[in-house]
Amino acid sequence: MTETAKRSLRAGLRWTSLRMRLVVVFALVALVAAVSASGIAYWLNREAVLTRTQDTALDDFRRQMQDTAAGLPARPTKDDLQRAAGEIATNSPGYSVLLEAERERGKPIVGYSDLDTLTRADVPESLQEQVARKQPLTSSNEHEYHLFWQRTSIAGTPYLVAGTRIIGGGPTGYMLKSLDQERQDLNSLAWSLGIATALALVGSALLAQAAATTVLRPVQRLGDAARKLGEGKLDTRLVVSGTDELADLSRTFNRTASSLEKKVADMSAREEASRRFVADMSHELRTPLTAITAVAEVLEDEADTLDPMIAPAVHLVVSETRRLNDLVENLMEVTRFDAGTARLVLDTVDVADQVTACIDARAWLDAVDLDAERGMMVRLDPRRLDVILANLIGNALKHGGSPVGVRVRTEGEELVIEVRDHGPGIPEEVLPHVFDRFYKASASRPRSEGSGLGLSIAMENAHIHGGDITAANSPDGGAVFELRLPRDAEKIAHHDEPGAQAPDEDEDGAT
Repeated sequence: MTETAKRSLRAGLRWTSLRMRLVVVFALVALVAAVSASGIAYWLNREAVLTRTQDTALDDFRRQMQDTAAGLPARPTKDDLQRAAGEIATNSPGYSVLLEAERERGKPIVGYSDLDTLTRADVPESLQEQVARKQPLTSSNEHEYHLFWQRTSIAGTPYLVAGTRIIGGGPTGYMLKSLDQERQDLNSLAWSLGIATALALVGSALLAQAAATTVLRPVQRLGDAARKLGEGKLDTRLVVSGTDELADLSRTFNRTASSLEKKVADMSAREEASRRFVADMSHELRTPLTAITAVAEVLEDEADTLDPMIAPAVHLVVSETRRLNDLVENLMEVTRFDAGTARLVLDTVDVADQVTACIDARAWLDAVDLDAERGMMVRLDPRRLDVILANLIGNALKHGGSPVGVRVRTEGEELVIEVRDHGPGIPEEVLPHVFDRFYKASASRPRSEGSGLGLSIAMENAHIHGGDITAANSPDGGAVFELRLPRDAEKIAHHDEPGAQAPDEDEDGAT
């Protein structure tokens, strides 16, 4: 199974996925519809079955009572009742009969068709009271006694119990008919409806899955295309077929992707042209700057012999020339980072020696307190480490004054170099921007005379090593810059493209 298929399967199984929600909604609708239909069908069939059985039994019992029990003597014997009950039961559609009369006042006699099936104890008291109650005669009621019935359960089996009395002093009769067969038939019907409901639920789920596959496949393709577009594959396009809303959405996506590709291409071209312009400008400025710098240095050497009115101007020219030269060098370095041509030239060095060499080369030995043990060997780019340290220490000396504390230590697989000054610190609103290019504003420090690129270049050199620089304020006062680099940047170097231009050479090979 491909990774795309696995991702689609995992997405489809999530409860929050559109596919799962569509299947659940289809299943719930089908379940509600099937349960409702099954419930209504069961209720209608139950009433029809029970009513048909009940009406048949009651009509037959009424007729048998009129034909058989009504013909008994006014004072029947027990044998008369027993024979009449058996006859009624024999002619009936499967029910038992009990006949009750009085031989003398207050002396009842009872006849049974089946003593094991129906006794007086099986007849509910409420039914006996209704059967024995004499109804008043009215225009709407022509009979004193009526046939009453009731459904009951005996030992877990449903029964129909009915009773009536012969008008004119005849016997009272009760019948008991089992409804167990009807219950079994209704249970079978219920099972059938339950199976039909389950099949409807499964069918709805399959239908929902098919519908989801049909509807969501274009959505999935659109999502994959959007994901590729977000990964930078701007030539991604969708195959459009049909005229529905999803096809319109696909066409809109293709138009958007084409527009985005064109705009990105235009922006890349403008950025490349701008970067090339800066690189070419910086390169072209180096030659005249070299000549100007040489002349400025000669004038500086002769400044003491010049007119006192001219000497300050000479020192200003020399200072601004050096600043302009640093700016050009920084612009060329930034251009290499932006172009992606900056590469590491790794070497195994002693960190303490590298930091000492950086400080000594700039005559900062008297202004820096160094805390570094010899023997801490790391593999990194010495030139870029020198650029980072020069910017961090120079920035600390410029804004915080001397002495500047530099502490070197290792933490696991990381090299940590901490540069601390004793100045007023960095305002909280400035801290997030100290590594931005050309950012020099400060509320508490004097305005910098640098280019505003030093800390930015230091950060880029840390990143190319796979490290980072953080800036913070010390509780004791002053700013603290912490440089963290991997002790072995070999893995970073392995990602460099072969044949890339050396990081410390321009197009003419000048260093």
